Amino acid sequence: MRKLDHQGLIQLPAAVRSANNAFRNRPLTQLALDLEPVSIEGRLSDLQPLRINRATVTQIVVLLQQGAKQLHLLCLGDPVGENLKYLVYDRQARLLACLLYGAAAWRVASRDQFIGWDESARQCGLSRIANNMRFLILPDIRVPHLASHLLALISRRISSDWQAQYGHPIWLLETFVEQARFAGTCYKAANWMRVGHTTGRTRNHRTGAPLAPVKSVWLYPLHRSFQKWLVGMATMPDGPGS
Repeated sequence: MRKLDHQGLIQLPAAVRSANNAFRNRPLTQLALDLEPVSIEGRLSDLQPLRINRATVTQIVVLLQQGAKQLHLLCLGDPVGENLKYLVYDRQARLLACLLYGAAAWRVASRDQFIGWDESARQCGLSRIANNMRFLILPDIRVPHLASHLLALISRRISSDWQAQYGHPIWLLETFVEQARFAGTCYKAANWMRVGHTTGRTRNHRTGAPLAPVKSVWLYPLHRSFQKWLVGMATMPDGPGS
């Protein structure tokens, strides 16, 4: 509404107070991330020990987003709802990768069939699934097995990180890989399961020609009993490990 007011399209009364988010209108240039192009080739062992930082402070989030833009990568965006961001550095403190985990997709036929839950359990259990929404290894970093290794490292800690941040664990990870562009090799190498593919139709587009790229659906269970727990969410909403 304020944007329309500033454009002269509508007229609003003066604001009672200014926005309380100090970072909302702050120029990103003031928080620019100093990323010099780094070319890294070699063995994974040469980079270890790796350091994984949680990006939870607003300034770090902005730095992460700005860094992605500077490198002409897919923007990492700050999603609505529960989410965790990670930055990965090597032993020399060089930034290697960025990962973003957010809320699960609302409805995915192949995933829901694999779990075997009904509608009520799905609505209750979605909070126990985290979506690997972004996974970026920075340009000119060519280290065999790095991608699958990072996925494995995050899978070992994300449930406890989620518990600490939001008060409940995660039992299952999901991701969606655009089939026309990628084979999902790193997910396969990290023991993720390909359970099907999307239809290309979005939540608000159910009929006609698909508008979105078809993506393969990959899942990674964080506990052997994840299916039993997710199916039973409607009758035990707190679930084990909460």
